[in-house]
Amino acid sequence: MRVIVMGCGKVGEQLCRMLESSGNDVTVIDAEAANLARLGDEFRGRKVIGIGFDRDVLVQAGIEQAEAFAATSPSDNVNIVAARIARNIFHVPRVVARLYDPRRAEIYRRLGLVTISMTTWGAERIHEMITHTNLDPVMSFGRGEVSLITLEIPPHLEGRQVKDLTVPGEIQVMVITRDGGAILPVMGSEFHSGDLVHLVVHAAAHDRLDALIGI
Repeated sequence: MRVIVMGCGKVGEQLCRMLESSGNDVTVIDAEAANLARLGDEFRGRKVIGIGFDRDVLVQAGIEQAEAFAATSPSDNVNIVAARIARNIFHVPRVVARLYDPRRAEIYRRLGLVTISMTTWGAERIHEMITHTNLDPVMSFGRGEVSLITLEIPPHLEGRQVKDLTVPGEIQVMVITRDGGAILPVMGSEFHSGDLVHLVVHAAAHDRLDALIGI
């Protein structure tokens, strides 16, 4: 995928590295050469020095062929202007803008822009970790969006099937440990007394999991 990242601060730099490592064609724009230099010589993508919402700079970066655009500069206003240009003028299919002020998110959502507020996202993750202490994650993936959780099957689920503890895209039973052995279950597999169930759970689904297992 041909991706343009506008803004090479901490978030933009990390995003560029992630995109490149997964095989994407990445171009990064920043007004400061020093910010671009942090990517180092190992970065194989293109580096463009300039203002991220300047039309000529965007054309130089290949906006007319871009399949995705991420605005990650330190300025909400710059990110939104650049994102709107990418979406409305150059019709880039996938456009995401980073926001610092979550109060602006609803305004820009009405304009049809996808935004990520790190303030809101971070607060939600902390809230989930604090309020769901009954099910401590064994491991977290990404930035905590998905967790691996192990629990002993509660009595009311004994004899029930894996499908009864599965919510597509939110809760998935990965492994059942029984009598010292491990089972890769299918939807029709039954839970037995003493089973240890290993699930992957999306952060937004903890309340639903609590309800399913009776917490």
